[in-house]
Amino acid sequence: MTVYRVCVGTGPYLMAGTLDNIFVTLVGTCGESPKRRLDRVGRDLAPGSVQKYKVRCSEELGELLLLRLHKEHAFFPKDSWYCSCICVTTPGGTLCHFPCYQWIEGYCTIELRPGTARTICQDSLPLLLDHRKWELQARQECYRWKVPTPGFPSIVDVSSFAEVESDKKFALIKTVPCADKGDSSGNRYLPGFPMKTDIPSLLSMEPNIRYSATKTTLLLFNAIPASLGMKLRGLLDRKGSWKKLDDIQNIMCCHKTFTSEYVTEHCEDHFFGYQDLNGVNPVMLHCLSSLPSKLPVTNDMVAPSLGPGTCLQTELERGLIFLADYWILVEVPVHCINGRPQYAASPLCLLWLNPQGALVPLAIQVSQTPGPDSPIFLPTDSDWDWLLAKTWVRNSEFLVHENNTHFLCTHLLCEAFAVATLRQLPLCHPIYKLLLPHTRYTPQMNTLARATLLNPEAVDKVTSIGRQVLLYLMSTGLAHFTYTNFCLPDSLRARGVQDIPNYHDDGLKIRAAIESFVSEIMGFYYPSDASVQQDSELQAWVGEIFAQAFLGWESSGIPSPPCTPGELGKLLTAVIFNCSAHAAVNSGQHDFGAWMPNAPSMRQPPPQTKGTTTLKSYLDTLPEVNTTCNNILLFWLVSQEPKDQRPLGTYPDEHFTEERPLRSIAIFQSRLAQISRDIREQERNRGLKLPYTYLDPPLIENSVSI
Repeated sequence: MTVYRVCVGTGPYLMAGTLDNIFVTLVGTCGESPKRRLDRVGRDLAPGSVQKYKVRCSEELGELLLLRLHKEHAFFPKDSWYCSCICVTTPGGTLCHFPCYQWIEGYCTIELRPGTARTICQDSLPLLLDHRKWELQARQECYRWKVPTPGFPSIVDVSSFAEVESDKKFALIKTVPCADKGDSSGNRYLPGFPMKTDIPSLLSMEPNIRYSATKTTLLLFNAIPASLGMKLRGLLDRKGSWKKLDDIQNIMCCHKTFTSEYVTEHCEDHFFGYQDLNGVNPVMLHCLSSLPSKLPVTNDMVAPSLGPGTCLQTELERGLIFLADYWILVEVPVHCINGRPQYAASPLCLLWLNPQGALVPLAIQVSQTPGPDSPIFLPTDSDWDWLLAKTWVRNSEFLVHENNTHFLCTHLLCEAFAVATLRQLPLCHPIYKLLLPHTRYTPQMNTLARATLLNPEAVDKVTSIGRQVLLYLMSTGLAHFTYTNFCLPDSLRARGVQDIPNYHDDGLKIRAAIESFVSEIMGFYYPSDASVQQDSELQAWVGEIFAQAFLGWESSGIPSPPCTPGELGKLLTAVIFNCSAHAAVNSGQHDFGAWMPNAPSMRQPPPQTKGTTTLKSYLDTLPEVNTTCNNILLFWLVSQEPKDQRPLGTYPDEHFTEERPLRSIAIFQSRLAQISRDIREQERNRGLKLPYTYLDPPLIENSVSI
């Protein structure tokens, strides 16, 4: 008689424990154990508990290959159980970890593999190869792609969950009846795939597919007080223009931040340029060596701004002239709010990096077509003309940021990465283990957003964007999106902005830490080019991303498939960086957008002449009172820090169990801690009136989950 010692951990979450009967079966190379009930005196499997049991076998099982968990009916109504990890100590003293970290719903049998990560090339036993195949077949049956509209990245098809239930398929795969392959009927059930369940429990099959109740509750909790306050003051129902600019400052009196106050008080040119470097959309600048023909700015126009001793051509040659070009807005369809049309422009904004190191605007043309009806606005124009021109740029910035930089390039693309990972990589795959924390809650967050904030009712009637604008901008943006845009260092070089002082310094440090971490992990599992090329699951994963996220467009430059560990590491670095550095384009939305003229919609068409702007015409161009309030509420809601945040590099669920990756994780965390100390202590932030902290590692969440 041999004894295996089994240690079972239950998650510390609310309602994580269960009163259902839980049984365990161990499967090894030499046989399998009897089905053993996990039962001791007192309550078993309470939230946060770690309990020990013994499994007795007539002989040793050899190398442990699988652990089966059976969840069966007791005397109580069925309930969910969050199993964190199960550790098994063999008679010879070998400790084997079986990571689970998932909610188990209903009555079912699931199978767990040991925590050692393995590519398909490293598995040779038919049992384990079959297990990989069945697991992916079940996932692909459950998680299906949906094309929301032509030209968009594919998203998770929520209706597929209902179809799986109605067809009585669930995650069930028929196999040849065999004692080591499931229940007596020959049915095999895979990790997290219940035998019978309803749609809510189906959505809870894996940690990446269960959205946080805490996050959902707090989203509502944060929205109610702010919206109620505006409602009681009659602001949400008030149409018409603002009477004066000062009134806009008071609408979020209870939700001000240091940055939002600073933005309200500063409309100077140097702060306008600062936002192109350190605002919520710091990706628009391109360095110019010559002016484009569509922007006929002359030296005489900008000489007063450049001052004596230089000229426009000299500054161009020195690489100090930059352009923010909003060409993508040329054909944006007109949208209506409160029965009134909203307008968009496609401005060209010329900026100069002055000797003091400040980026300042030199000239603004509010269209792509020069001519008598498209004047070039200058800092020497009247204050109201110049302010209106800058406001048009801020309007364009807002549209491009919200639709493309933010929602398309983080939310939608990261959802595609998450779904492809679920569909093409089994739980034991090293890339699955690496990426899972960085896709946490992303499909659920996006599904929730599409059902609430982005549904036609909200988009068309509440926000200033409009569904048609949203669809046009994102489909056009994806058509022009490239792998260069996706990789920060490449993007900086391509735009010629890598030498601007302090520009993207934090992002480059974060990315370098991620790159080093990924290289160490991948170097352990992929030691050669052949190990990458022969991993059919990896190749299928990349192929699905290429097809579903980037629509198979060769112009995107996405490496499909990667052929070397270096190419794979670069792709994985970009995925993790864009999933986590989402904070750079999300967390400051309220800070920079609460002052409405800094992120407005526009009710009047772009100006065609100079010298006609007044305070009244300016206010009549800005959004109406209720539109302003609805947008500010949205900014406030999406900028709140989630209370169950997992900062970048925090991995409480230990999916990796080998010493090498665990050491790499510790080094990664140490690097991030040093970056955080540098950000908080460096002279740059101490000397700034408005410190930049959005990419401080403790403030970056691992995934797109807000």
